Amino acid sequence: MRAYRMTGPGATAFVDVDLPEPGPGEVRLDVLAAGLCHSDLNVVDHGAGAAWALPFTLGHEICGRVAALGAGVTGVALGSQVLVHAPIGCGKCARCHRGSANYCDDRRTLPAAGVGLGVDGGMADAVVVAQDRLVAADGLDPVQAATLTDAGLTSYHAVAGSRDALAGAGSVAVVVGVGGLGHLAIGILRAAGAARIVAVDTREDARELARWSGADLAVEPAGARAAVGRIANGRGADVVLDFVAVRATLDLAVTLLRTAGDLVVVGSGGGVLEIAKPGPLPAGATIRLPFWGSRGELAEVVDLARSGAIRARTRAFDLRDADRAFDELRGGGIVGRAVLTP
Repeated sequence: MRAYRMTGPGATAFVDVDLPEPGPGEVRLDVLAAGLCHSDLNVVDHGAGAAWALPFTLGHEICGRVAALGAGVTGVALGSQVLVHAPIGCGKCARCHRGSANYCDDRRTLPAAGVGLGVDGGMADAVVVAQDRLVAADGLDPVQAATLTDAGLTSYHAVAGSRDALAGAGSVAVVVGVGGLGHLAIGILRAAGAARIVAVDTREDARELARWSGADLAVEPAGARAAVGRIANGRGADVVLDFVAVRATLDLAVTLLRTAGDLVVVGSGGGVLEIAKPGPLPAGATIRLPFWGSRGELAEVVDLARSGAIRARTRAFDLRDADRAFDELRGGGIVGRAVLTP
Protein backbone atom coordinates (compact mmCIF):
# COMPACT_ATOMS: atom_id res chain seq x y z
CA MET A 1 0.00 0.00 0.00
CA ARG A 2 1.00 3.67 -0.33
CA ALA A 3 2.27 5.56 2.70
CA TYR A 4 3.51 9.14 2.96
CA ARG A 5 6.42 8.85 5.36
CA MET A 6 8.98 10.96 7.10
CA THR A 7 12.11 9.18 5.92
CA GLY A 8 14.81 11.38 7.45
CA PRO A 9 15.33 14.79 9.02
CA GLY A 10 13.37 17.21 6.87
CA ALA A 11 12.61 14.53 4.26
CA THR A 12 9.30 12.97 3.20
CA ALA A 13 8.48 10.47 0.47
CA PHE A 14 5.85 8.05 -0.75
CA VAL A 15 6.86 4.49 0.13
CA ASP A 16 5.27 1.15 -0.75
CA VAL A 17 4.78 -0.79 2.48
CA ASP A 18 3.04 -4.03 3.38
CA LEU A 19 -0.60 -3.85 4.40
CA PRO A 20 -0.45 -3.88 8.22
CA GLU A 21 -2.18 -6.64 10.15
CA PRO A 22 -3.86 -5.87 13.49
CA GLY A 23 -2.52 -7.58 16.59
CA PRO A 24 -4.45 -8.40 19.78
CA GLY A 25 -6.68 -5.49 20.79
CA GLU A 26 -6.05 -3.66 17.50
CA VAL A 27 -8.05 -2.85 14.37
CA ARG A 28 -7.05 -2.02 10.82
CA LEU A 29 -8.73 0.97 9.27
CA ASP A 30 -9.09 1.79 5.61
CA VAL A 31 -8.24 5.48 5.77
CA LEU A 32 -11.00 7.74 4.43
CA ALA A 33 -9.39 11.08 5.27
CA ALA A 34 -6.28 12.37 7.05
CA GLY A 35 -5.91 15.99 8.11
CA LEU A 36 -2.78 18.07 7.65
CA CYS A 37 -1.73 20.81 10.06
CA HIS A 38 1.14 22.97 11.22
CA SER A 39 2.18 20.29 13.71
CA ASP A 40 3.19 18.20 10.69
CA LEU A 41 5.24 21.12 9.35
CA ASN A 42 6.92 21.55 12.73
CA VAL A 43 7.91 17.89 12.68
CA VAL A 44 9.11 17.80 9.08
CA ASP A 45 10.63 21.26 8.70
CA HIS A 46 11.72 22.25 12.18
CA GLY A 47 12.82 19.03 13.84
CA ALA A 48 10.05 18.93 16.45
CA GLY A 49 10.29 15.13 16.44
CA ALA A 50 14.09 14.90 16.38
CA ALA A 51 14.12 12.24 19.09
CA TRP A 52 11.64 9.94 17.33
CA ALA A 53 12.71 6.84 15.43
CA LEU A 54 12.52 7.09 11.64
CA PRO A 55 10.89 6.29 9.30
CA PHE A 56 7.20 6.59 10.19
CA THR A 57 4.00 7.41 8.31
CA LEU A 58 2.65 10.91 8.97
CA GLY A 59 -0.97 11.76 9.73
CA HIS A 60 -2.49 12.26 13.19
CA GLU A 61 -5.99 13.41 12.13
CA ILE A 62 -7.62 10.18 10.98
CA CYS A 63 -11.09 9.15 9.90
CA GLY A 64 -11.34 5.55 8.72
CA ARG A 65 -13.53 2.54 8.11
CA VAL A 66 -12.96 -0.59 10.18
CA ALA A 67 -11.57 -3.24 7.83
CA ALA A 68 -10.10 -5.95 10.08
CA LEU A 69 -10.19 -6.91 13.75
CA GLY A 70 -7.36 -8.28 15.84
CA ALA A 71 -7.76 -10.99 18.47
CA GLY A 72 -9.89 -10.04 21.43
CA VAL A 73 -11.53 -7.01 19.85
CA THR A 74 -15.19 -6.73 20.77
CA GLY A 75 -17.84 -4.06 20.32
CA VAL A 76 -16.39 -2.78 17.04
CA ALA A 77 -18.32 -3.49 13.83
CA LEU A 78 -16.60 -4.16 10.54
CA GLY A 79 -17.47 -1.36 8.13
CA SER A 80 -18.17 1.22 10.81
CA GLN A 81 -16.72 4.72 10.43
CA VAL A 82 -14.51 5.89 13.28
CA LEU A 83 -12.08 8.57 14.36
CA VAL A 84 -8.74 7.97 16.03
CA HIS A 85 -7.81 9.58 19.34
CA ALA A 86 -4.14 9.97 18.52
CA PRO A 87 -2.20 11.15 21.64
CA ILE A 88 0.22 8.56 22.98
CA GLY A 89 0.76 8.00 26.68
CA CYS A 90 2.41 5.42 28.90
CA GLY A 91 -0.87 3.53 29.28
CA LYS A 92 -0.22 3.03 32.99
CA CYS A 93 -0.71 6.34 34.81
CA ALA A 94 -4.09 7.52 36.11
CA ARG A 95 -4.43 10.11 33.35
CA CYS A 96 -3.93 7.53 30.62
CA HIS A 97 -6.46 5.22 32.26
CA ARG A 98 -9.12 7.93 32.16
CA GLY A 99 -8.48 8.69 28.47
CA SER A 100 -6.25 11.75 28.96
CA ALA A 101 -3.08 10.43 27.33
CA ASN A 102 -2.45 14.00 26.17
CA TYR A 103 -1.41 14.75 29.77
CA CYS A 104 0.43 11.50 30.51
CA ASP A 105 2.82 11.90 33.44
CA ASP A 106 5.64 10.44 31.31
CA ARG A 107 4.97 12.53 28.18
CA ARG A 108 8.44 14.10 28.15
CA THR A 109 10.14 10.70 27.97
CA LEU A 110 7.84 8.86 25.54
CA PRO A 111 9.19 7.74 22.13
CA ALA A 112 6.38 9.48 20.21
CA ALA A 113 3.73 12.16 20.70
CA GLY A 114 0.91 10.42 18.90
CA VAL A 115 -0.28 8.26 16.05
CA GLY A 116 1.35 9.92 13.03
CA LEU A 117 3.75 11.79 15.29
CA GLY A 118 6.49 9.26 15.86
CA VAL A 119 4.59 6.08 14.98
CA ASP A 120 2.74 5.16 11.79
CA GLY A 121 -0.27 7.37 11.11
CA GLY A 122 -3.02 7.92 8.60
CA MET A 123 -1.40 9.40 5.48
CA ALA A 124 -1.68 5.97 3.90
CA ASP A 125 -4.23 3.61 2.45
CA ALA A 126 -4.60 1.87 5.82
CA VAL A 127 -3.44 2.13 9.43
CA VAL A 128 -3.51 -0.13 12.48
CA VAL A 129 -4.47 1.36 15.85
CA ALA A 130 -5.54 0.10 19.27
CA GLN A 131 -9.26 -0.44 19.75
CA ASP A 132 -9.33 1.90 22.74
CA ARG A 133 -8.41 4.84 20.47
CA LEU A 134 -11.62 4.65 18.46
CA VAL A 135 -14.52 7.10 18.60
CA ALA A 136 -17.64 6.37 16.54
CA ALA A 137 -18.24 8.78 13.65
CA ASP A 138 -20.82 7.10 11.41
CA GLY A 139 -22.82 9.50 9.28
CA LEU A 140 -20.30 12.34 9.28
CA ASP A 141 -18.56 13.46 6.12
CA PRO A 142 -15.08 11.87 6.44
CA VAL A 143 -13.23 15.03 5.36
CA GLN A 144 -15.08 17.07 7.98
CA ALA A 145 -14.71 14.32 10.57
CA ALA A 146 -10.94 14.04 10.24
CA THR A 147 -10.52 17.68 11.26
CA LEU A 148 -12.30 17.01 14.55
CA THR A 149 -9.49 14.82 15.89
CA ASP A 150 -7.01 17.68 16.37
CA ALA A 151 -8.29 21.01 15.07
CA GLY A 152 -11.66 20.35 16.70
CA LEU A 153 -10.43 18.50 19.77
CA THR A 154 -7.62 20.92 20.65
CA SER A 155 -9.95 23.90 20.25
CA TYR A 156 -12.66 22.20 22.31
CA HIS A 157 -10.26 21.35 25.11
CA ALA A 158 -8.90 24.91 25.09
CA VAL A 159 -12.40 26.37 25.43
CA ALA A 160 -13.62 23.79 27.94
CA GLY A 161 -11.22 25.02 30.60
CA SER A 162 -12.88 28.46 30.48
CA ARG A 163 -16.53 27.40 30.67
CA ASP A 164 -17.03 29.22 33.98
CA ALA A 165 -15.59 32.44 32.56
CA LEU A 166 -17.95 32.20 29.58
CA ALA A 167 -21.06 31.40 31.59
CA GLY A 168 -21.91 34.95 32.65
CA ALA A 169 -24.39 37.12 30.80
CA GLY A 170 -22.69 39.21 28.16
CA SER A 171 -19.45 37.23 28.20
CA VAL A 172 -16.89 38.16 25.54
CA ALA A 173 -14.31 35.88 23.95
CA VAL A 174 -11.49 36.75 21.56
CA VAL A 175 -9.88 34.38 19.05
CA VAL A 176 -6.45 35.53 17.89
CA GLY A 177 -5.43 33.71 14.70
CA VAL A 178 -8.23 32.30 12.54
CA GLY A 179 -6.64 29.26 10.95
CA GLY A 180 -7.43 25.57 11.01
CA LEU A 181 -8.03 25.57 14.76
CA GLY A 182 -9.17 29.11 15.36
CA HIS A 183 -12.15 29.00 13.03
CA LEU A 184 -13.48 25.85 14.72
CA ALA A 185 -12.98 27.49 18.11
CA ILE A 186 -15.52 30.16 17.15
CA GLY A 187 -18.37 27.65 16.88
CA ILE A 188 -17.19 25.86 20.01
CA LEU A 189 -17.15 29.14 21.95
CA ARG A 190 -20.71 29.85 20.87
CA ALA A 191 -21.80 26.40 22.03
CA ALA A 192 -19.99 26.95 25.34
CA GLY A 193 -21.99 30.10 26.07
CA ALA A 194 -19.90 33.00 24.78
CA ALA A 195 -22.32 35.84 24.11
CA ARG A 196 -20.03 37.83 21.81
CA ILE A 197 -16.97 36.68 19.86
CA VAL A 198 -14.27 38.87 18.35
CA ALA A 199 -11.78 37.36 15.87
CA VAL A 200 -8.40 38.96 15.20
CA ASP A 201 -6.21 38.22 12.18
CA THR A 202 -3.94 40.12 9.80
CA ARG A 203 -5.39 38.37 6.73
CA GLU A 204 -8.65 39.41 5.10
CA ASP A 205 -9.40 35.84 3.95
CA ALA A 206 -9.00 34.67 7.56
CA ARG A 207 -11.33 37.42 8.79
CA GLU A 208 -13.86 36.32 6.18
CA LEU A 209 -13.49 32.77 7.51
CA ALA A 210 -14.12 34.05 11.03
CA ARG A 211 -17.36 35.72 9.95
CA TRP A 212 -18.37 32.52 8.09
CA SER A 213 -17.73 30.61 11.31
CA GLY A 214 -19.98 32.89 13.36
CA ALA A 215 -17.78 35.63 14.85
CA ASP A 216 -19.60 38.86 15.72
CA LEU A 217 -16.60 40.96 14.69
CA ALA A 218 -13.47 40.17 12.70
CA VAL A 219 -10.76 42.83 12.86
CA GLU A 220 -7.10 43.46 12.19
CA PRO A 221 -4.74 43.54 15.20
CA ALA A 222 -4.53 47.34 15.08
CA GLY A 223 -8.26 47.59 15.66
CA ALA A 224 -8.60 44.84 18.23
CA ARG A 225 -8.45 46.91 21.42
CA ALA A 226 -11.08 49.34 20.21
CA ALA A 227 -13.34 46.53 18.98
CA VAL A 228 -13.13 44.57 22.23
CA GLY A 229 -13.65 47.76 24.24
CA ARG A 230 -16.87 48.50 22.35
CA ILE A 231 -18.28 45.01 22.50
CA ALA A 232 -17.32 44.48 26.17
CA ASN A 233 -18.38 47.93 27.40
CA GLY A 234 -14.80 48.84 28.19
CA ARG A 235 -14.03 46.00 30.58
CA GLY A 236 -12.05 43.67 28.27
CA ALA A 237 -12.58 40.07 27.22
CA ASP A 238 -13.42 37.28 29.64
CA VAL A 239 -11.34 34.82 27.59
CA VAL A 240 -8.62 35.39 24.99
CA LEU A 241 -7.42 32.38 23.01
CA ASP A 242 -4.16 32.87 21.13
CA PHE A 243 -3.84 30.35 18.31
CA VAL A 244 -0.58 31.91 17.08
CA ALA A 245 1.44 32.70 20.23
CA VAL A 246 4.27 34.72 18.75
CA ARG A 247 5.50 37.68 20.78
CA ALA A 248 3.28 40.18 18.97
CA THR A 249 0.07 38.20 19.50
CA LEU A 250 0.82 37.49 23.15
CA ASP A 251 1.54 41.17 23.78
CA LEU A 252 -1.76 42.03 22.11
CA ALA A 253 -3.70 39.34 23.98
CA VAL A 254 -2.68 40.79 27.35
CA THR A 255 -4.12 44.18 26.42
CA LEU A 256 -7.48 42.64 25.48
CA LEU A 257 -7.98 40.71 28.72
CA ARG A 258 -10.43 41.61 31.45
CA THR A 259 -9.39 41.70 35.11
CA ALA A 260 -9.34 38.07 36.31
CA GLY A 261 -9.78 36.90 32.72
CA ASP A 262 -8.42 33.73 31.10
CA LEU A 263 -5.50 33.81 28.66
CA VAL A 264 -5.36 30.52 26.78
CA VAL A 265 -2.15 29.98 24.78
CA VAL A 266 -2.97 27.37 22.14
CA GLY A 267 -0.44 28.18 19.41
CA SER A 268 3.18 27.09 19.43
CA GLY A 269 4.72 30.18 17.86
CA GLY A 270 7.48 30.41 20.46
CA GLY A 271 6.57 33.86 21.75
CA VAL A 272 7.63 34.87 25.25
CA LEU A 273 5.35 36.61 27.74
CA GLU A 274 6.68 38.31 30.85
CA ILE A 275 5.11 37.03 34.07
CA ALA A 276 5.51 39.47 36.93
CA LYS A 277 3.44 40.88 39.77
CA PRO A 278 2.78 43.65 39.04
CA GLY A 279 3.32 43.18 35.32
CA PRO A 280 1.55 43.27 31.96
CA LEU A 281 -1.16 40.77 32.93
CA PRO A 282 -4.27 42.12 34.68
CA ALA A 283 -4.87 41.23 38.31
CA GLY A 284 -6.34 37.78 38.84
CA ALA A 285 -5.51 36.57 35.33
CA THR A 286 -5.26 32.85 34.64
CA ILE A 287 -2.93 31.44 31.98
CA ARG A 288 -3.40 27.98 30.48
CA LEU A 289 -1.31 26.02 27.99
CA PRO A 290 -3.72 23.34 26.69
CA PHE A 291 -2.48 20.42 24.64
CA TRP A 292 -4.79 18.29 22.47
CA GLY A 293 -7.65 16.73 24.47
CA SER A 294 -9.06 13.54 25.97
CA ARG A 295 -10.84 10.71 24.21
CA GLY A 296 -14.06 11.60 26.03
CA GLU A 297 -13.78 15.15 24.77
CA LEU A 298 -13.38 13.88 21.21
CA ALA A 299 -16.72 12.10 21.55
CA GLU A 300 -18.23 15.41 22.71
CA VAL A 301 -16.74 17.18 19.68
CA VAL A 302 -18.36 14.58 17.42
CA ASP A 303 -21.70 15.33 19.09
CA LEU A 304 -21.22 19.05 18.41
CA ALA A 305 -20.48 18.32 14.76
CA ARG A 306 -23.56 16.12 14.47
CA SER A 307 -25.68 18.95 15.90
CA GLY A 308 -24.33 21.40 13.33
CA ALA A 309 -22.77 23.63 16.00
CA ILE A 310 -19.33 23.39 14.39
CA ARG A 311 -18.20 23.00 10.81
CA ALA A 312 -14.77 23.16 9.24
CA ARG A 313 -13.72 25.01 6.11
CA THR A 314 -11.80 22.27 4.32
CA ARG A 315 -9.77 21.80 1.19
CA ALA A 316 -9.35 18.21 0.10
CA PHE A 317 -6.30 16.82 -1.72
CA ASP A 318 -5.81 13.34 -3.07
CA LEU A 319 -3.20 11.49 -1.00
CA ARG A 320 -0.92 11.39 -4.04
CA ASP A 321 -0.83 15.21 -3.90
CA ALA A 322 0.55 15.30 -0.35
CA ASP A 323 3.70 17.15 -1.41
CA ARG A 324 1.61 19.91 -2.98
CA ALA A 325 -0.63 20.13 0.09
CA PHE A 326 2.42 20.49 2.36
CA ASP A 327 3.87 23.18 0.08
CA GLU A 328 0.63 25.15 0.05
CA LEU A 329 0.36 24.97 3.82
CA ARG A 330 3.96 26.18 4.16
CA GLY A 331 3.24 29.09 1.85
CA GLY A 332 0.09 30.17 3.65
CA GLY A 333 -2.16 29.06 0.82
CA ILE A 334 -4.57 27.03 2.95
CA VAL A 335 -7.51 28.85 4.52
CA GLY A 336 -9.11 26.50 7.04
CA ARG A 337 -7.95 22.88 7.06
CA ALA A 338 -6.20 20.73 4.44
CA VAL A 339 -7.27 17.08 4.28
CA LEU A 340 -5.78 14.20 2.31
CA THR A 341 -8.11 11.55 0.90
CA PRO A 342 -6.69 8.16 -0.13
